Formats: sequence, C-alpha cells, structure tokens
Amino acid sequence: MATERKDITLVPILSRGPHRDPRRGACFMEYASHLAGLEWSDRPSCTHPLLALVAREVNDELSDAARVQLVPMIPTVIGLVPTDPRYVPALVVRCVTPVLPVVSPQFRRTLMGALSRAQDLLAELAASPVPRCEPTGYLAEAPLVLAGAIRAVTDFRAPDGDALLRRLLSEAIDESRSWMPEPAEPRATPLVMTPATTR
Repeated sequence: MATERKDITLVPILSRGPHRDPRRGACFMEYASHLAGLEWSDRPSCTHPLLALVAREVNDELSDAARVQLVPMIPTVIGLVPTDPRYVPALVVRCVTPVLPVVSPQFRRTLMGALSRAQDLLAELAASPVPRCEPTGYLAEAPLVLAGAIRAVTDFRAPDGDALLRRLLSEAIDESRSWMPEPAEPRATPLVMTPATTR
C-alpha cells in the first residue's frame, strides 16, 4: 500500500478511546494512521478492519501503565491487510484460544461455540477448489467474537491480564502477517514520549 510516511516528531501518550487530534492523545490505531501518512483515524485503510479492532480493544482494556508498552508494536500493523478468505476465521481461532482458560465455564462454552464455527469455516474454505468470500453472516459475527474475547480478559479479572492482552495483540499481528502475500514493509519503531523524557 503506497502511503507517504510521516517523520516521527511526537509520540502522543496512548490512552483509551478516540481522540480528535494528536494534541489530545492517541489510541494505538490512531497513531498507526499518522505513521502511515493517512487521515487521523482509528480505522485506517492501512490495516485490516479486524486487526484494527483487536488493536483498539486491547488498547482500551489495558491498564494505563501497561498501554505504553504497545508503542513498539504500532508500526508493525501498517500494511497488514490480508485478503485471503481464510484469514478472518483464522484470526478468530488465534485470538479466542488463549482466552478460554481464564473465563467462566458458561462464557467458555460461548467462546468454544465461536471457536468451533471458525474452525469449521476454515476447513470448508480449505476444501474449496475455488477461493470464495467468507459468508456474510460470519463477517458480522467475527468482530463480536473478537471484542467479546478481549473484553473477557478484564471482565473475568484474568491473572496478569495485561500480559495476556499484549499477547493477544502480538498473536493477532503474527497471524495477520502470515496471511500476507509478501512481508509487509518494515517500519521504524517510534520512541515513547513519557513525562520523564519531556522535561
């Protein structure tokens, strides 16, 4: 994806929710849009919508102290826009599986049902001789499943929840990269601007 990359002159402190402009802070995906040279947005075209959703959810669920640790990961989502129809169910499998041990038995059954549907769809798509798009119904279901799994980490007070949330985003990025036809363009890692470094 050809975009004009902007020089890194300021790294906003990451915080929850949307922000009107960088002076008011930024979430993970908003700063990704800035680095990609795109219009300021938490849904930039440089990243697959479901990977962007995972990044937004993890950004919002992390504690303030842990969120800053996401900064080195921001450039890695730029250019990750897989088009293979198997990517969506594969991402669901990758993100739901680590959450199963930390939720209640009742919610685990819900997640296992979603996991089973994703695995079935993966098998169906793999067996199809002609690539096709994911069923429309599943495209509507996948964002709900991903958001629910990520929010469950904090809802059920998972032990070391911040570490698990960072793991989910890291694995989502790895999964997305594995479905790209060629490696995404390497991006420089921005430095973190903290109160200690701005004095």
